[in-house]
Amino acid sequence: MFGRPTEVITSARVEVTNAFMRGVYVWMAIGLAVTAFCSYVTLSSNAALSFIFGNKMIFFGLIIAELGIVIALSAAVHKLSSFAATGMFILYSVLNGITLSAVLLVYTSQSVFTAFLTTAGMFGAMSLYGLVTKRDLTSMGSFMTMGLFGIIIAMVVNIFVGSSALDMGISVLGVFIFLGLTAYDTQALRNMGETAPMDDALAIRRGTIMGALKLYLDFINIFLMLLRLFGDRR
Repeated sequence: MFGRPTEVITSARVEVTNAFMRGVYVWMAIGLAVTAFCSYVTLSSNAALSFIFGNKMIFFGLIIAELGIVIALSAAVHKLSSFAATGMFILYSVLNGITLSAVLLVYTSQSVFTAFLTTAGMFGAMSLYGLVTKRDLTSMGSFMTMGLFGIIIAMVVNIFVGSSALDMGISVLGVFIFLGLTAYDTQALRNMGETAPMDDALAIRRGTIMGALKLYLDFINIFLMLLRLFGDRR
């Protein structure tokens, strides 16, 4: 008798956490689908390719817009409405699809498909690990974040050096770093779901969109690193 209220609360908390994580994965999948569709549409149109990649100002403007959306969404997600947060995530997915078409244009369709399937398998395994493990991955997340800054610096340096060996090393490390971040981000999102206010649907929706963006970025970066490592160029 006395334990029943606690059981009810625990059951409700589990339901909220599961619903939160389902929402994260659903919106991440939506983002990836939007990106894939926009890449396909861009690649299928010579006029679009010429307009976007024939003018460096337009292409780099799109890149800057993407960075601006990620920064704005990360900084102001707690102030945004559910509609605004969702809209910004979809807009980012659209812009990323357009800019990624420049990368996909370089590689064969078979390479892109293989890299995507490999990414899906690796991402799924690491995300599942982040969901079920009892180990605290905070220290690993911090280490992987430092590694991320390291490869960003290395990528900037390699723009001027042009070393194929360094490029290979960046790609290999990048795969491991983003796989580690996938597990860490998933665990952090699970913890967020476990502590989310059960009576605040807006807060949960904001967290869902932010979580979807994090896992979306992990997936895309694993995909790009694998494509750079194993992709066959046209």
